[in-house]
Amino acid sequence: MLSSATLQPRYRKALFLTLALICFLPAINSPTALILGFMLANVVGMPQDWQLGAVTKKLLSLSIICLGFGIPFSQAQQVTLNNLPLILGSIIATIVIGTLLAKLFKLERNTGHLIACGTAICGGSAIAAVAPAINAKNDQTALALACVFVLNSIALFIFPLIGHMLDLSQQQFGVWSAIAIHDTSSVVGAASAYGEEALKTATTIKLARALWIVPVAALSAMWFGGERKLKVPAFIVYYCLAIAISSLLPQGQLLYDGLFIAGKRLLIVCLFLVGCGITISKLRSHGTRPLVSATLLWIAIACGSLSVVLLTRS
Repeated sequence: MLSSATLQPRYRKALFLTLALICFLPAINSPTALILGFMLANVVGMPQDWQLGAVTKKLLSLSIICLGFGIPFSQAQQVTLNNLPLILGSIIATIVIGTLLAKLFKLERNTGHLIACGTAICGGSAIAAVAPAINAKNDQTALALACVFVLNSIALFIFPLIGHMLDLSQQQFGVWSAIAIHDTSSVVGAASAYGEEALKTATTIKLARALWIVPVAALSAMWFGGERKLKVPAFIVYYCLAIAISSLLPQGQLLYDGLFIAGKRLLIVCLFLVGCGITISKLRSHGTRPLVSATLLWIAIACGSLSVVLLTRS
């Protein structure tokens, strides 16, 4: 990586803003945006005082809310209810398998549980919610987040390829990606690369899974003896509100279509910001056992959910 002194801060900032704006263009897709961010972080470097994590979280929440305006309530209800057994079953199976793998690889109890919860529900958001509930240390939380980060990046590239190889329908791919990919950003990124119907299905199911943050964090607090006031993430509430507004007030369809498109482009920018947070030095500092454990857990859930999707193919 170039040293911080190689490129003046103002030029690095200008380069960052230029690439972020470029990601708004239709020619830039999800994987390309992620690569651009990764290259920027590892070749030029990101200033330590930039709070990209907080910015990314806010922009991702905004993009998800905008996507809600493009999903009819009837479709959201049907997709969620039809896949409720798969959603609940996958969450339970992931936490159980993740706990066993953590013991097998002799990971710290907190670290293993955070990886399992992040894989089971919604990646970084679940880890952030569960960490204080179990009194996890900062390094344990960072390690779990790093593992999820890496696997999310891989999923963004390989899931659409596998979907096309297996000739999955838009609906099937949406279900599979929502169950098998960790973070909402990567789920929506992979689904948007596959097609608009896949995007709507994946977003609906993923956010239905995200609601389970609350009971999982509460049970984790009881299991680990921690304590935390729990609440549903605000963006999920606003996402549901966006669906309700677009369904109850159809006369604003032109506006809703514009917000839906804006949400998709903003998501691409979010993936660029995610890439900016991935550095080779960070990955090396954590060792291999947690990443191997997280990878095996991810493969198990991805294969298991894919099998269910294929079995339900008409």
